[in-house]
Amino acid sequence: MSPMEILAAGLSALGVWLTARRKLLCWPVSLLAALLYGVVFFDARLYADMALQAVFAAFLLYGWWHWARNGRRAEGAVSIVTPSRLHLSAAVLAGLLGGLAWGCVLATWTDDPVPFMDAALSSASIVAQFWMARRYRLCWAAWIVIDWLYVGLFCTRGLYLTALLYGLFVGLAWDGWRRWHSRLWR
Repeated sequence: MSPMEILAAGLSALGVWLTARRKLLCWPVSLLAALLYGVVFFDARLYADMALQAVFAAFLLYGWWHWARNGRRAEGAVSIVTPSRLHLSAAVLAGLLGGLAWGCVLATWTDDPVPFMDAALSSASIVAQFWMARRYRLCWAAWIVIDWLYVGLFCTRGLYLTALLYGLFVGLAWDGWRRWHSRLWR
């Protein structure tokens, strides 16, 4: 466990905690965490997760802009949006196909020890992050499943602090799910 992993983990937890509370500060905090984790995952040879941090950085900038510009309520929190079933289905299909394609690339051209798991979780994370940026409630259910699976992946790579962090993310995602579904937040 490196100092960079410790800092990235702390910032990531803070970013998710702020997101569950629908605070705009969640975006710059999470952006810094993503940049740091890009380096951590490169060092661990988890190339899909390293590339995912670059994609996250783009989505974090988009989410920051989208939340700041759209959907702010009088109390300062961001309003929640419910997407159509067609949109959700298309996003899940894109995530599955993206994970399969990315897994094939990693298996063929890298030394990633678990290319299809790495790619599938990274692809699903892109979908969940897009849903977060768009303020969809379902992002939290997706994060609960994704983060739980990441715990196992990071344990296999010796990233125990990060695995612990993702276990914490499961709890934070549950808190976000609960908060975004309560009557006070609608």
